[in-house]
Amino acid sequence: MKNRIFAFLKALKRNNTREWLAEHKDEYQAVMAERDAITQQLIDAISTFDPDALNMPVSQCVYRLMRDTRFSLDKTPYKTHIGIFVCPPLGKKSLLSGYYLHLEPGASGIYGGNYELPTPYLAAIRNDIRDNIEEYLSIIESPEFKQFFPQTGSNFLKTVPKGFDRDWKYIDYVRPREFGVLMPLPDKFFDSPDFIERLLPAIVQIKRLNDFINFALTESGLPLIRPSR
Repeated sequence: MKNRIFAFLKALKRNNTREWLAEHKDEYQAVMAERDAITQQLIDAISTFDPDALNMPVSQCVYRLMRDTRFSLDKTPYKTHIGIFVCPPLGKKSLLSGYYLHLEPGASGIYGGNYELPTPYLAAIRNDIRDNIEEYLSIIESPEFKQFFPQTGSNFLKTVPKGFDRDWKYIDYVRPREFGVLMPLPDKFFDSPDFIERLLPAIVQIKRLNDFINFALTESGLPLIRPSR
């Protein structure tokens, strides 16, 4: 996998123009076909322990290479990474937590949990953590989980979330703005043809976190599809 996809992404980073991509259309199409094949393998693997992923279409798990430059100072037309987001059962527009594989030379990784959720969704997660703190700790502090994901959460609040007691002994567990996890993957990890199989032990642990978060979001009654810009 790595040689073709990573070589293409490196070249695209040096030549991020529509003219260059048009000249390398065949290479681009081959890389997208390989991306789709990897996505299907990932869906199939996740389906073995997450039945909601069964029969998810590849199109609901991949993103266009073209960037949306309307809201960005960076006007280069293409992303220089490939993202694969398997988020059963609603797909990539879901606000639920899923499994995200990021392919980028020198910056690849497998992600779980959620990122950039609106405030009401974060409140629902925090309240559920407070009400079920022992269950939450049994997941994210377990040795099986921490061997892959030493830290849960990022982009921490400097203050106490609204409605929480600053003296609560577990207050740091509800400070994240993103209740996600990341395991970085070196480029050489993808040299192995069975790299998806090698990812499965970490992905199984991601499911434990996803199940906790998704129960809170589903029970909140909030819409579960991200609105279009």
